[in-house]
Amino acid sequence: MSLPLDRLGPRLRDRLASVVRPGWTRTLAVRRLVAAVLIITAAVIALAGTRADGEFEVLVAAHDLLPGRVVTADDLTPRLVVGSAVPTGAISDAALATGRTVTGRVRTGEMLTDTRLLSSRLPADLTGVDDARLVPVRLSDEAVTSLLRPGDVVDVLTDSADVLARRAVVAIHTGQNSPTGISAGRSTVAPVLLAMDVAAAHRVAAAGLDSSLAVVLH
Repeated sequence: MSLPLDRLGPRLRDRLASVVRPGWTRTLAVRRLVAAVLIITAAVIALAGTRADGEFEVLVAAHDLLPGRVVTADDLTPRLVVGSAVPTGAISDAALATGRTVTGRVRTGEMLTDTRLLSSRLPADLTGVDDARLVPVRLSDEAVTSLLRPGDVVDVLTDSADVLARRAVVAIHTGQNSPTGISAGRSTVAPVLLAMDVAAAHRVAAAGLDSSLAVVLH
């Protein structure tokens, strides 16, 4: 039979009371322990995040890459960068870049992304049209050709002012002279590669065979 608490001895009663109702000292110690655990956990998470961000490896240009250049392993070098600074489409595997053509000038140390390299998806990425195609266009005015840059939006016209394509996008412009241009009796400036929908691409390709073409910049 259990005895009432008020009939127990003073010492035993005090011990039971201290177990049932911990004193403020024990409560304070528990709170401090919990706070310390939370602080340590937060620090570990922060350090892990910093390490992950700081060890993200990407490929950058080892030297300036000009439009039209076919990328080789010597053109690339790995670099560790902060994860938050890595753009979408950044390339970290050299196998995904070597053998592909540069679409625009890439500066030394610049991170290489998928949009900087020629691919089957480039016309669609530039125009937003799924059936877009790339068409080489040799313009009648060499001065205009030299002004074009990748990403420029243009309309393509014939010498009789017929509009063949609207809102075509410059994909590649090497700015280099064609070695066969003089013997062929045509402009010595290399053609500009334009991205446009498939119907416009067919019109431009056909018209470019026997007539001079011009562009109007947007």
